[in-house]
Amino acid sequence: MRGIIVGNISNQYLIQTQDKKVYEAVARGKFKINEITPVVGDKVEIDILDENKNTAVITKIFDRTKYIKRPKLANLTKLVFVISSRNPKPDLLMLDKQLVFAEFLGIDAIIVINKTDLEKKENIEAIKEIYENIGYKVITTNAKQRQGIDELKNELTNNISAFSGNSGVGKSTLLNAIFEKDVTQEGQISIKNKKGKNTTTAIRLYEIEEDTYIADTPGFSVFDIYEIETRDLYKYFREFKVYEKSCEFVGCTHIKEKECGIRKALEEGNISNSRYQNYIKIYEDLKDREEHKW
Repeated sequence: MRGIIVGNISNQYLIQTQDKKVYEAVARGKFKINEITPVVGDKVEIDILDENKNTAVITKIFDRTKYIKRPKLANLTKLVFVISSRNPKPDLLMLDKQLVFAEFLGIDAIIVINKTDLEKKENIEAIKEIYENIGYKVITTNAKQRQGIDELKNELTNNISAFSGNSGVGKSTLLNAIFEKDVTQEGQISIKNKKGKNTTTAIRLYEIEEDTYIADTPGFSVFDIYEIETRDLYKYFREFKVYEKSCEFVGCTHIKEKECGIRKALEEGNISNSRYQNYIKIYEDLKDREEHKW
């Protein structure tokens, strides 16, 4: 029987099958021998151990299209990056790090600006314009009033999506608005050994409709982008790539060099100054990490 892992605590897994039944499962020992660990989002094959008790064993893990190391998630097709217009103020450096991460992984990203009732419309539109100009889908929402929720739900259809954003931006409120119930309080995984009752640490997939899931991933904002090398960073700022061809020097860092196509585009107003300044900050952070790696 085939299914998808929708929850995981320690070595216990929740498997939702095609007929919508949920089984508590363990992984067959061969996976550990081969150093393979099932993760939430994995599509798997299971053998039923006890139909009455809804227990099973995972016998096969199908090939993953995508894999994120931290938090461990498989087969994500969309990342939803949430910022708030105020309280907390928009953290565009974090957003740009997240977008770099999505570009690096090759996962489609959309941006949600939440709490639109707390800020002037022109300030929200200024942020929206920056990211729409470089090709990102930006949705403005007021989750408590359900504004923008239907548009967001349409973007999630037929995807396995994960939400990310700083604490307080309204991720839980958005999730609850999408499901029209307090789903984030229903995420406690009921495993026989009672592990994982704390929903702040458990990853869980929630099904909106057929083939449409949202991953509730506490701590996702602290993901690690350090596997990206500084020399490649510009590739993940999608608006930079077209201008990099005009750089005079091979290996240009796009920071101090003369005759740099990206810096020229910045001077001509073709690249957002806030995006460029964040590029420098992320570059310096990655460079410092590389220099002190050992």
